[in-house]
Amino acid sequence: MDTSVTIIGLIITILIGIPLFYAMRSNSINKAKTKEIMTKFSQNNRFNFEKTETQNKKVLAIDEKNKGFLLIDFNSKEKEVVNFIDLNTVESCKLAITAEGNSNTIEKIDFEFQHKKDKKTESIPFYKIENDQMGQVCLHEDHQLAKKWREIIQNCISS
Repeated sequence: MDTSVTIIGLIITILIGIPLFYAMRSNSINKAKTKEIMTKFSQNNRFNFEKTETQNKKVLAIDEKNKGFLLIDFNSKEKEVVNFIDLNTVESCKLAITAEGNSNTIEKIDFEFQHKKDKKTESIPFYKIENDQMGQVCLHEDHQLAKKWREIIQNCISS
């Protein structure tokens, strides 16, 4: 009786422990990669990304003083996607939402930056339906986050 209860307890502990181990390991790897990428893009400590937010394997960071924006997306199948924008060269930021044909299904959300010099528009992908493994589960959260960060970026550009 005691042996079977002990065995069942160990099996349940292992079933719970293994996923927790992998989740914590993945999280620590992503944190280390994020720190490494932020150090790389600090350009010899010119940019200090003090305001950061993480959601759905995306990291958004901004240096409001020196005007730098960094977007790291860990959702890509091969390697993380890193985008950096020097906001000193940008005139405005807006969201570009692409919907599928006749339906209202959003396929992607991009940040669009218009540069001061040549008025060229640079697009940075934020959400792609291909990267959402469960089919638009993260869409609402990502859309709200994109709206919030567009405001933060626009305020940084304006100041």
